[in-house]
Amino acid sequence: MAENPEKPVLLHRQLNSTADYTEALDVLIGLARHRLRIFDYNLDDGGYTTLHRYELLRTFLLASRSNRLEIVLHDIDYLTRFCPRILSLFKQFSHAITIQETTPQAKSIYDPFAIADEACFLHRFHYDNPRALLALHDIEGSHVLIKRFEEIWAASVLAIAATTLGL
Repeated sequence: MAENPEKPVLLHRQLNSTADYTEALDVLIGLARHRLRIFDYNLDDGGYTTLHRYELLRTFLLASRSNRLEIVLHDIDYLTRFCPRILSLFKQFSHAITIQETTPQAKSIYDPFAIADEACFLHRFHYDNPRALLALHDIEGSHVLIKRFEEIWAASVLAIAATTLGL
């Protein structure tokens, strides 16, 4: 029986530096076609202040009105003070982006990760250490992190509103 040439090949790549992590995050965002989930301490690592990251996320959000970006952070201060491009995207695509902050019960989780759709992820083992794993076409591993993301999401609250209410 011949192998299916279109079947994606499982790939795991160990990462050992912040530069590798940032590059892998760009790869992951580029692979996302429908949904991107990001859990991080505060977005201060990983290139979120760069024009390149802004363009990658904007391209993802423009690809389809149904695309979704969900972000959960332990601390939103860095985002609100140093990530104006991300906040600009948030205002422009308020229908597609949700940003939440963890409640005290989830503050002890220290391993940031991002998941593209249902099959690719980037998992950093501790936010103070650049060691990470990039996994492409790993449905089983992705589903473990999706479940974990949903638990963290449930233990978080809406952090930023796209519009200001009032007169």
